[in-house]
Amino acid sequence: MNIKAPKGTKDILPSEIRNWQHIEKTANDIFSRADFKEIRTPIFEDTCLFERGVGDTTDIVNKEMYTFIKSDRSLTLRPENTAGVVRAYLEHNFYRESPPVKLWYKGPMFRYERPQAGRQRQFHQIGVEMFGIQDASADAECIMLAVEFLKALGLNDLTVEINSLGCNICRREYKDRLKKAIAPFLNELCEDCQNRYEKNPLRILDCKNENCTKLFEKYNLKETVSGIELCPECSEHYNKLKTYLTALNIKYTENTFLVRGLDYYTKTVFEIKSNNLGSQNAVCGGGRYDGLVELLGGPATPAVGWAMGVERINSLIPQVNSYKIKFFVVSDNQLEAFKLVSKLRQQGISADFDYNARKFAKQLEKASKIAEYAIILGEEEIKNNYFTVKKLSDSSQEKMDFEDIIKL
Repeated sequence: MNIKAPKGTKDILPSEIRNWQHIEKTANDIFSRADFKEIRTPIFEDTCLFERGVGDTTDIVNKEMYTFIKSDRSLTLRPENTAGVVRAYLEHNFYRESPPVKLWYKGPMFRYERPQAGRQRQFHQIGVEMFGIQDASADAECIMLAVEFLKALGLNDLTVEINSLGCNICRREYKDRLKKAIAPFLNELCEDCQNRYEKNPLRILDCKNENCTKLFEKYNLKETVSGIELCPECSEHYNKLKTYLTALNIKYTENTFLVRGLDYYTKTVFEIKSNNLGSQNAVCGGGRYDGLVELLGGPATPAVGWAMGVERINSLIPQVNSYKIKFFVVSDNQLEAFKLVSKLRQQGISADFDYNARKFAKQLEKASKIAEYAIILGEEEIKNNYFTVKKLSDSSQEKMDFEDIIKL
């Protein structure tokens, strides 16, 4: 029986893992510097958390969740992590701390969707969440953090797009205008868009169906329905965000039709795009979700955050050089080789040896692939209590004692 990884999943092999470790270490360095603390939540949660938090009009809840029943309890593999972080924020009483509460996470997410470049059914995200700050400075800090992180990875060809969805009052009039503009060709739209028409017409703008996109162009939807007319409070918040971004030298463009794919967003939404990914070019997306904490049973709490796909980031950054151990012991005396390897490891130095005690030539061949130095331990070396150390990059070698070796 030829068993393979399920469709939409992928093994991360030893030859690839260095890049992942580099991404994760960079995230920890950048976020810690801004006093964001890592949190790790379970990979499955009560299904109702996502139904309430993510929204029952989203594709995620309607089509893409991996849900199972255990002891009459409905559980779901997390399709995103903001809802889980908010649940932890409430369960562990973070809301009692002096704001802001700054958290970041990394880990696998699960969505049943068509696999494509940079998108899998099990995929990985890195994200940040910031609770307790109403001012647009929190939005700007999250955007700045994402830009700094991507730049630290060597990604500079980026576009930051921003928009404001306003509050419920702002959106009410806009939804009416949108529905009126869509009504003449509603029956031509996909089934999902027809369902969204009554429940959440804003989500229609996020439709990826090719036929719907063509219809929007045919009926000049963007020209017919301009952006959301913001109330004074939301307009002030949005203008402050732009002021902060300008002061921080973060270049941005405004996209009045940027809505994001989740129901919990209010006011600020944003995406960061790379020009190297084709049509699916977003590497980071997020925004403000001031109502989500309250929706999930907590006190009214302003919040903002973002997530980005590690697979997509990994496809854009250069391959990190493969890791090499410090020493490989070449010897036909397995016991002495093993003892030396153990002593080196106890000193915090990476080392290995040939478990099969093959011929010296074979051992040196392996050493040249995986190590910086070969320590040759033959009969002469054992008898006279010294080591022959060969630098594999230039084949130079010299006799050393153990104290000399650990100084290399």
